[in-house]
Amino acid sequence: QVQLVESGGGLVQPGGSLRLSCATSKTIFSINTMGWYRRQGPGKERELVATLTSGGTANYADSVKGRFTISRDNANNTVYLQMNSLKPEDTAVYYCRLTVPSKFLEVWGQGTLVTVSS
Repeated sequence: QVQLVESGGGLVQPGGSLRLSCATSKTIFSINTMGWYRRQGPGKERELVATLTSGGTANYADSVKGRFTISRDNANNTVYLQMNSLKPEDTAVYYCRLTVPSKFLEVWGQGTLVTVSS
């Protein structure tokens, strides 16, 4: 069973930067998509932040375009989310997600808290 381990959350001031990492416990050889989602508070839906396919196609939420960049290191089975120009409204628990359509596989990470506050 594949597991995802996230790291990199924390407290940052508005305008600052953070980089989140998500590592898979196994190498994924099949076509897949890895991405980041966030939940901004209790009772709120988890929303897409950014996704990146194994073929290199990226997709971003409008709210983060131009500020966040998703990338992946396939050799190390890791996906990253570089977050710049952070705003208080980016405060959320960020979750990593892996989907492998050919195997009907969906895995979520445990979440990492990002707090943007002065």
